Amino acid sequence: MLIVTEDICKQVIGRADAFVAVEAVFAAMAKGDAYNFPVIREAIGHADALYGFKSGFDRAGLVLGLKSGGYWPGNMDKGLTNHQSTVFLFDPDTGMLQALVGGNYLTAVRTAASSSISIAHLARKDAKVLGMVGAGHQAGFQLRAAAEQREFNKVVAWNYHPDMLPGLGKVAEEIGLPFEAVEREQLGAEADVIISITAAHEPLLMKDWVKPGTHLACMGTDTAGKQEMDPALLAAATVFTDEVAQSISIGEAQHAIAAGLIVEDAITSIGDVINGNHPGRASDDEITLFDGTGVGLQDLAVASAAARLAEEQGKARQVDF
Repeated sequence: MLIVTEDICKQVIGRADAFVAVEAVFAAMAKGDAYNFPVIREAIGHADALYGFKSGFDRAGLVLGLKSGGYWPGNMDKGLTNHQSTVFLFDPDTGMLQALVGGNYLTAVRTAASSSISIAHLARKDAKVLGMVGAGHQAGFQLRAAAEQREFNKVVAWNYHPDMLPGLGKVAEEIGLPFEAVEREQLGAEADVIISITAAHEPLLMKDWVKPGTHLACMGTDTAGKQEMDPALLAAATVFTDEVAQSISIGEAQHAIAAGLIVEDAITSIGDVINGNHPGRASDDEITLFDGTGVGLQDLAVASAAARLAEEQGKARQVDF
């Protein structure tokens, strides 16, 4: 069995590796060659933590496994990231444990990869202003990945806690983009692409604040009850997702579905766009929205790539199990 630590994952997996791995598994999902198992996610009644399992099987890539972990909101005060997870990979031919892979860094890069994939396939080619809603741990990963997909000339950002925005501003500075902290109405009026990455339970962006032609990547809603967008905004947009079943149950679309504003058949898998079975954006005025719920197969894809690269580079630890 291979052990691939958090530090090794950071050494062997970059944004390009994550993009390729996640795009491939989204394509496989749309073809029916990969599927996620039902998600288990529960409040454990301790430390305000959410804990659960995401798992699945990619028959095309022969990747089988699960991610175990969750969200501990008090971890930042302890010098830890709030999201904690570990990935277990199994041999699909025998069921034997193949690898134990650190999941914290990989969760951040795979989440950023999925939003950047949506930008690559759905945002207008002439998008210039990137809007960021949220400035937590994952926001920097999102910003760096998004900046590689379009020639942005500015970043505008809002966060519930404004004191966290300078940290995101430093990331923008590092990649050479001007940065401005703004109110949400101004963000919607200026941004051509908007990424939301928060733990909100109420709408942060309203329909009337978002201009025609905007692409939104909604990455924070991954649990029943969480919400970042006005349901009317989804009704006005063409909606895409990583997995439709999760989108309507735990994703951003859950609220618009419950209100009867959209129907399940109106939501398209991003894999269908990747595979060329859906045209994606139809016009420059169309609002497109990607509901990134976070599927287990994303984690397995990047963890498998990390295990392979770490073994090839002699960085993985081999143990008997």
